[in-house]
Amino acid sequence: MRKIESQMIEAIQSNKDWKSGNTQVITIKGVSFVYLHGNQIATIDDDSMTIFDGGWQSVTTKSRLNALCDAFCVAGECVYQKNFTWYVDKLVGMAGQSKVFNTFEFTNGFVFA
Repeated sequence: MRKIESQMIEAIQSNKDWKSGNTQVITIKGVSFVYLHGNQIATIDDDSMTIFDGGWQSVTTKSRLNALCDAFCVAGECVYQKNFTWYVDKLVGMAGQSKVFNTFEFTNGFVFA
């Protein structure tokens, strides 16, 4: 994880506003809004995280979203790209002791809860 991403996570966990370079966190009443180049890429509250591409499906956007997934989602939930298309892996249940993930094509407003 990049230093800027660690700082972003720390700001969200501390419910503090923060900005560095192209990344910004604004927290209002316990809800954190994450921006990249001025475009919203995530909303995080106590119960869920909603993700967006901010209009740019870039390597940097994907990196920021995956840093957020690492911090606020179930281990294994992530955003990735295959053949120029973005996908999301989301936990849908358990099979014995194993986690079961479904793959969804990325859509703005995808919710991890």
